[in-house]
Amino acid sequence: MSPLPAYMMRLLPGLLLALGCSLASFAQEAPTWPRPQPGELGGPDYTPLGAERAGNAAGTIPPWTGGLTEPPPKNDPARHELDPFPDDEPLFTVTAANLEQYADIISPGQRALLELYPDTWHLPVYTSRRTAAYPDWVYKGVMENAAQIDAKDFQVSHLEKARISSPFPIPYNGEQAVWNHNLRWRGLRVKSALARAVVTPRGNYSLTLGETDIGFPYGSPERTAFSREYPNLLLAVRTKVTAPSLLANDATLTLEPIDHRVTPRRTWQYLEAIRRVIRRPYLGYAQPAPNTDALRTVDDFELFNGATDRFDWKLLGKREILIPYNAYRLHSDQLDYDDILQVGHINPQHTRYELHRVWVVEGRLREDNQHIYSRRVFYLDEDSWQIGISESYDMEGQLWRVAEAHAINYYTVPLQLATLYVYHDLKQRRYVADGIDNQLPPYKFLTTADPREFSPNSLLYYAR
Repeated sequence: MSPLPAYMMRLLPGLLLALGCSLASFAQEAPTWPRPQPGELGGPDYTPLGAERAGNAAGTIPPWTGGLTEPPPKNDPARHELDPFPDDEPLFTVTAANLEQYADIISPGQRALLELYPDTWHLPVYTSRRTAAYPDWVYKGVMENAAQIDAKDFQVSHLEKARISSPFPIPYNGEQAVWNHNLRWRGLRVKSALARAVVTPRGNYSLTLGETDIGFPYGSPERTAFSREYPNLLLAVRTKVTAPSLLANDATLTLEPIDHRVTPRRTWQYLEAIRRVIRRPYLGYAQPAPNTDALRTVDDFELFNGATDRFDWKLLGKREILIPYNAYRLHSDQLDYDDILQVGHINPQHTRYELHRVWVVEGRLREDNQHIYSRRVFYLDEDSWQIGISESYDMEGQLWRVAEAHAINYYTVPLQLATLYVYHDLKQRRYVADGIDNQLPPYKFLTTADPREFSPNSLLYYAR
C-alpha cells in the first residue's frame, strides 16, 4: 500500500475524530427521528414532503411556513433572480481556526476543506430561511405517493406507482431517501446556458460553454405524449457544446430511465468532426463524466443520479448541519468567472451557508460490484430532498472527494434547484465548478415538451 500524501496525513486525525463522533451520534439518534403517518403529510406537524414543520428547540432553524413563492420587488424575469435577502449579514464564520467550536454542525468533508485550505476557505453562516417551495399539485403528488406505496416493504418495482416527485416522503431506509433525491420534482422542462470550469491547483481554469435542454415527463401532473412515448422515462436531456472551438457543435442526447432494470440509460452523440450521430456505449456509474478531466463520475451528476444497485444504503438518521442555501449572491449576474473561481475553491465571499435539518445516508459498495468509491455519504435537505453535500471515499477508505450543491429557490416557478455544483478532489487539490451561468441568460422554465425534440433523429438538427 502506498503511503498517504503529507497533506492527507495532516487531515486524517481530524477526519477520523469527526467521523467517529458523527457515527456515534447517529447510532444514538437514528431510532428516534420523527416518523409521520401518510395522512399527517401536509398537516400541522409535517410538510407535504415529509419535513418537520416546526423549527428546532434552539430557534436556529425556523418553522417552515410554505417557503418562498413570490419574487421580491423589482425582480426582472429577463435577468437572474434577485436576492430576496439583500440586507442579510453573516451571523458568524466557520474557519480552520475555530472549527472545533462548530464541529457538531459541519460534516467531515467540510472539515477536510477547511483544513486543506486554512488561509482562504471559510463558511459564512447566515440566518436560516426555509425557502424551499413547490406548486400545490406537486405536493399532492407526493402525498399520493405516500398513500399508495408501502415504504415498509420496499421494492424497486414500487417506483412504477410513483408520480411527479419523491416516492417515499416517509423513508424507512437509505435507498428510499436516495430515490427521493433522484425523483424529486425539477420542473417540466428547463432550458439553460451553462459553463463548466475545471480548475488547476494554481487556479488556472478551462471553460466549457454549452446549452442544455431537459424534459421531465415523470414530473407532469397528467399523461402527455412525452410520457406515453417513454413510460419509464425520468428525464430526457440534450446538450450542445458552444466553446471551446475544438468541441463546438458536439451534442449529446441521454434518455434517463426511472427503473434501470426495465430500460437502461441510452445515449447518443453528434460529433462535428465526423458530422454524424452515433450511439454511445452505456455511460454511467463510475465512468468519468465528459469534459471534467475525470474529476467526477457520471453518477456524481447533481451529487448523485442513476441506478442505486451497486451500493448498500443505510439511513443514518437526521442531523442539523450547515449546508449551502439561498445562494443568490453566488447566482448574481453581476459576477464574472474570475469573481467566483479561485485557487483551491470558489470565492467564499459569495457563498451562503445556513443551518438546516438533513437526512444522512451512507452507501457502501456491495461485494462483487465495481466502482471507484468504496463508500459515499449524502446529506439531503429535508425540505427538498436535494443532496446538499456528498462525500466519497476511495477503495482504501480515505475521504477523497467532497461536493456541494449551492441551492436557490427559483421563486417564479416555485422550485428548489442548485445554481452551482462544486466538486473537490482532495488528493489533486483540484475542483470542478459545474453550472456557472452568471454571464449567461437565465433559466427558461417551460411547461411543454414534444418527444420528437428528444429523439436521436433530432440531435443533428439541434447541434447545428
